[in-house]
Amino acid sequence: MKKYLPILKNSPFFTGLTDNEILSILHCVKATTVSQKRDFYIFRAGDSTEVMGLVVSGCVLVIQEDLWGHRNILSKCHTGDFFGEPYAASPGAVLNVSVVADTDCEIILLNVQRLLISCPTACEHHQKLIRNLVSVLANKILILNDKITHVGKRTTRDKLLSYLSTESIRHSSLSFDIPFDRQQLADYLCIDRAAMSTEISKLQKEGFIKTNRNHFELTVCNNSDSEIKM
Repeated sequence: MKKYLPILKNSPFFTGLTDNEILSILHCVKATTVSQKRDFYIFRAGDSTEVMGLVVSGCVLVIQEDLWGHRNILSKCHTGDFFGEPYAASPGAVLNVSVVADTDCEIILLNVQRLLISCPTACEHHQKLIRNLVSVLANKILILNDKITHVGKRTTRDKLLSYLSTESIRHSSLSFDIPFDRQQLADYLCIDRAAMSTEISKLQKEGFIKTNRNHFELTVCNNSDSEIKM
């Protein structure tokens, strides 16, 4: 586990903890490492879990799928990101999401239930970890709130602009990369890919955006009649 310390120290879950404290906690929560190939399902909807995952290489998608294969992407987790925390922290909770490897990846699995009981070694950093877990869960709520805001818009154009505006604000720049390819972006915004591509082309022709693959540049006009409404 020591080789993962640089990643773990930058994770919000381990904020304020020393290397030795992190290693002690990994032992306490029975941390195990697994490697998964692209498109492998780490968690499946309908299952239950006592562990949450921490991505230490590659990335995974948190998704919902129906019986006909329609995919709704809830979030994309990169190196240092967690997934499965709410379900692991709720004994007996049934997953209504699946987690699938978007690339070949390595995952550390942590038994959250061991955080919610008295630490057998009475470690001083146990309470720090619980506070960090609450912070991680709160951040996930904010991420889902952003998605609800985007998909709640009435049109494909409004959903795109809502998402791009939020990403611009998050990056503090009008020029930024998004974490999704085109199909993933359509799945995240719950829109048809062809309709989305058409709308992106219109926005480019109208001079509101420039885009190349997953890179976007936004143009905010001074003219109120032609300004993008964000």
